[in-house]
Order: sequence, then C-alpha cells, then structure tokens
Amino acid sequence: MTRALYHTTHDLLFTARVTHAHAHTHAHEVALDATALYPESGGQASDTGTLRWTDAGGDARVATVTHSRRDRAAGLIWHALTGDVPPVGTPVAGEVDAARRWRHSQRHSAEHLLAQAFVRVNPAFTVDAVNMTGPECTLDLRGDPAETHVRAAEVLLRETLGRTDLTLETPVVPDHDLHLYPLRRGAKVSGDVRLVIFRDGQGEPFDVSACGGTHVPRASMAAPVVILRTERVKGGVTRVTFMAGEEAGAFLSSVYTDARRLAVGFSVPVERLPERVEALSAERAALASQLDALHAAHARTLRDASAAQTHGTVTLRLVTLPDPAGLLPALTDLNPGEVVVAVTDAGRVGIGSAHPDLNAAGVLRAALNASGGKGGGRPDLAQGSTPDVAAFTHAVRGALTTPA
Repeated sequence: MTRALYHTTHDLLFTARVTHAHAHTHAHEVALDATALYPESGGQASDTGTLRWTDAGGDARVATVTHSRRDRAAGLIWHALTGDVPPVGTPVAGEVDAARRWRHSQRHSAEHLLAQAFVRVNPAFTVDAVNMTGPECTLDLRGDPAETHVRAAEVLLRETLGRTDLTLETPVVPDHDLHLYPLRRGAKVSGDVRLVIFRDGQGEPFDVSACGGTHVPRASMAAPVVILRTERVKGGVTRVTFMAGEEAGAFLSSVYTDARRLAVGFSVPVERLPERVEALSAERAALASQLDALHAAHARTLRDASAAQTHGTVTLRLVTLPDPAGLLPALTDLNPGEVVVAVTDAGRVGIGSAHPDLNAAGVLRAALNASGGKGGGRPDLAQGSTPDVAAFTHAVRGALTTPA
C-alpha cells in the first residue's frame, strides 16, 4: 500500500522506501510505501520529479520520475523511471517538480471554480467530463450553454476571484456525512471521501467537490481563468476550452504582443484592430469580386476571339486560359450548337457544350482517360484535371470526329 502524501501536505520533498519494482518494455517502475508524486487521475496529469539514494557501495544515485500511475486493485502508486533503478527495500529521497505541480494545481482548481460558475449561471449546466492534462483544459457540459451563458460564467468567476478570498480546505469525511455538504455533484466513491472546498472568510463555501487531485491554497492563485472557445461534441455536450493561472497569463501576454505588433503595422491602436481587420476583409472581398469579374471577362474574350473549327456537325472553339479562375466563364453562356474546350497550363481543363448531340461529360471522361486525368460533370458542362494537356486536346479532337 502506498500512502498518498499529496493529500495531507504541500511539501514537495519526501522520504520513502521502495516496496516493489518491475520492468516494462520502455521503462522501469517502482512503487514506494509513501509518495508525494501525484499519479495521473481525474483528468489531471501525473507529477514528475526525482528519486535519490545511496547504493550498497556508498555512491549517490538518482533516477528521474517521468510518470506516475495508480494501481487501485493493489493500492500501489507506480513511478516510471529513467536512469538508475533503486532495488526493493532501498530508502529514497523524493522531490516533486515544483513548477509542473503548480501548473497542474492551477488548472485543477480552475476547473472546479469554473464548473461552479456555470452552475451559478444555470443549475442545468452540469459537468460530463474534464481534462487538464495540457495548458488548454476542457470542461464538457450538459445543458447546452449559449455564448451569453459562457461569458456570464467567465465574468462571474473573474469577479469572484478578484474580490473574494476563497481558501482551500480538504477534509476527509465518511460517505454517510456527505449530505451535510453542498456538493456540486455526487461523489463517485464510497467510504471515506476527500472533499475539496473553496470557502470565503465568512465560512460560506463557493464550491464543494469530491476530489483526489492537487489544488492551490487560495482560489485567486488559479487566476486568470480564460475561456478560449466552445464547441458542440458528440453526446450532446458543449466542450468549453479554457486556460488558467500562469499559463493563461503567458498566453494572454503573447496574444497581446502579437496584436500590438499587428496594430502598429496597421497604424491603429490595439482596441481598433478588429475594426481595421474587418475593413480590410471587406476590401479584400470587393477586390476578389472584381478580380473574378475580370477573369470572366478575359476568359470570354479569349474564347470568342479563338478560331472556330468544324468537326462533323460540331463547331469547336479551343482556348488556352492564363488562369483556372476563367475556366467556368469560358464554358458557359455559349452560342447554340457551339462546343468550347478550355485548358490551362496548370492542367485544369473543361468542356462546355451547347450542341444537342454532344455530351460534354462523356467527351471529357474519354479525353481524361487518354491523358491520365480525372474529372466529370453534366452533358452541358464538365471539368477536370490532367497532367498532359496536349494529350487531352488531341483526345478531344479524336472524340469529336463522331459526336458523343
């Protein structure tokens, strides 16, 4: 059995004894009689750190703990190691990676606090699943929150963390006493249950949850909590992606730095950057529309100026276009009985038919088969691509000897 020291102390240094050891394909693992290294669980990633000891010859040894996991059936916490491996029975001095633990604690506390903020906006917003294994954490909610609800929860939490000193309590209570606590959701374990409570100075709890994870001693230490985006995912839940604490602060600083650089380039203050981008987007759309019109006009001019060729009962115009954007305009609005074949140097090709006996799609498929291309369409309009434009046009002329 491994005693979970992270439940009773914030101390990142500890001493223990190796009780079990075994080897996996990619790593050695040891279990200790006690550990302050949190194992991956409840949506929170595991701690990492180091183990140090003195070997039988008196030499100092060290191993890096790269991952920790819980074996609930055996009551053990296993630590994956790189470097030396201490034998069973060896006393070790352990140290938890402080920066990683702090980030994980900020994320986990923020998840509790944000979930409570959503409940206070609307009790229908209940948690379905969570994940805090990376800087971008997720909260899957039932109840279909709208964007107004999302922003209301974010504002409520920001004001709470900025104006109220919520301190952490982690009592362990028997399950028959859980009714005495305003749990945000029911406990999933029985027996003695560890609670995570953030309570204000008047003794009023902001959030109470059954949880075995690590947390910051004051809720304000998880700030800022920033919602990045929401999306609907399978199962009818809304996934809220957020960042918290130092990671959120660094992210916001980076975003502001980039925004300021763009604003300087556009000669506007940062707060007017969205307005400037919207104006440029509208200008771009207008220019794109004008360019499309120019491509269309140019393509039709080239088509109408091309020499008409007679193939049986078919009058054919073959035109080479400088840009694929002109392909569709060149193949539409044809004179009765006319057939137009348009090609580009990039390999985009097409056939437009206003001849009642010529199926553009059929001719195109035959020509593409002969030139190693792909495409399709309707009897009056068909388009595709080919790596050999010359072979395509040669095959089209051959197919037009007898209209398809």
